Amino acid sequence: MFKSIFRAGLTGCCLVAGSTIGSSQSQVAQCADDAMLVFDGSGSMAATGHNGLDHPRIIDARLAVEQSIPKITPFRRVGLIIYGPGPQDSCSNIDLRFKPQNHAASRIIAEINDLSPVGETPLTEAVRHAADALDSRQKSGVVVLVTDGRESCGGAPCLLAEQLAVNARITVHVIGFRVRGQFHQWNGQGLRHAPTIARCLADRTGGKYVSTESTEDLVAALKETLACPLIGTNSHSNRRQSRG
Repeated sequence: MFKSIFRAGLTGCCLVAGSTIGSSQSQVAQCADDAMLVFDGSGSMAATGHNGLDHPRIIDARLAVEQSIPKITPFRRVGLIIYGPGPQDSCSNIDLRFKPQNHAASRIIAEINDLSPVGETPLTEAVRHAADALDSRQKSGVVVLVTDGRESCGGAPCLLAEQLAVNARITVHVIGFRVRGQFHQWNGQGLRHAPTIARCLADRTGGKYVSTESTEDLVAALKETLACPLIGTNSHSNRRQSRG
């Protein structure tokens, strides 16, 4: 009887993150909020030979998506936006591949595996598109931005962060993947990795900024940001408190 009561109490709650992400369906419930993955497909994802990059970022990124997303999508509806490649001018190529849907892992993996990185980095407008896809003025949702660097299309991510914090119900997490500055920077022991300017999107909306360098780092970051929050955790309440 106790087990029945416990399972009933989980209805409408969220999956425990981290170690419980592989738990059976009988032990966990669906995430309450939909999510949009915003993926950097700009030309820098294919770059090599500078700032400590021995092979293109896209190789590690594909592996990380393949290893993490199938463990997330059984419990959360996820959609996908890719920016960078496309038929328009470099800063207008923001492609909503699909809105959040159930069991989207195979489609997300296929889209990213087929991606040929090229173009600029309109990350601000891409995040705005993701918020619109989530109908952010009407319901809560999560945006996870994976980017390797700076906004290069004149967008103002910190201004968008302020707008989302006031007018939307969106939490934005930012994963900086092998972010490099414009010039070589050394801290005496190796490269110094400055956070992307897009970090303010996370800071202002109550999300997380996670700096990653390897496939393993990116796998962990995707699980941390896309997996459901801990049972009993009210992320939006915490966000309001953090805004003060």
